[in-house]
Amino acid sequence: MTIRVTVWGENVHEQKNKVVAEVYPKTMHGTIAEFLNKEDGITATTVTLQDKEHGMTAKKLAETDVLIWWGHAAHGDVQDEIVERVAEAVWSGMGVIFLHSAHFSKPFKRLMGAPCNLSWREAGERERLWVTSRQHPIARGIPDHFEIEYEEMYGEPFGVPEPLETVFVSWFQGGEVFRSGLTYRRGAGNIFYFRPGHETYPTYHQPLVQKVICNGVRWAFNPEARMAKPTDAPNTPIGKTLEPLEERGPRLHHDGEAGFR
Repeated sequence: MTIRVTVWGENVHEQKNKVVAEVYPKTMHGTIAEFLNKEDGITATTVTLQDKEHGMTAKKLAETDVLIWWGHAAHGDVQDEIVERVAEAVWSGMGVIFLHSAHFSKPFKRLMGAPCNLSWREAGERERLWVTSRQHPIARGIPDHFEIEYEEMYGEPFGVPEPLETVFVSWFQGGEVFRSGLTYRRGAGNIFYFRPGHETYPTYHQPLVQKVICNGVRWAFNPEARMAKPTDAPNTPIGKTLEPLEERGPRLHHDGEAGFR
């Protein structure tokens, strides 16, 4: 079975910043899709913020097994309607990987229900990533640690819920540490947050970073059919209970009412 990946790119820095354009002449989202398409069993396409409905049409989401999201300068430009559409797709069973500064993206904050704040520094310092869960599928083929020579620092505390698992932690040259690979499950959807990827550095050209993302795609993929209407909250009438039930006390709602949301 082929895993269908959609890489969502903000596509702002590549168009406005000469350094980013030189580091990623094929754009960041294009670079990520390119190495994913070299993997057996994965096919990747790209959409951007500037596309109609930010590329996140109902049809596109229905055809996406795993979504990869990178954003930074234009988080606020993403329409709330699209955020809810993405969240519902995840609750239904679509996998999603949030990269680097997507920790402040609207979809990530919606799914985390948290501020997702952290400390940061842009100084081109060395990052050393340590594997903290050796047997995790996302860490398959990754050494106990590896280094990225130039990166932006993210530091704790990281304002996210306690993860399902912590797969990587990072140490930075300035002394800070950070939980840089976290997994979650929301509804039927698997979520992986992976920290590296500041746009002025060639992080997504690094083979081990690419391997982590490829592993993340395979882990996030849910082969089961999507859950229909994951936000439904049906009013079950008394006459349809499995066991006999006699109504007692006053009621606020009548049978069939949707209730308050």
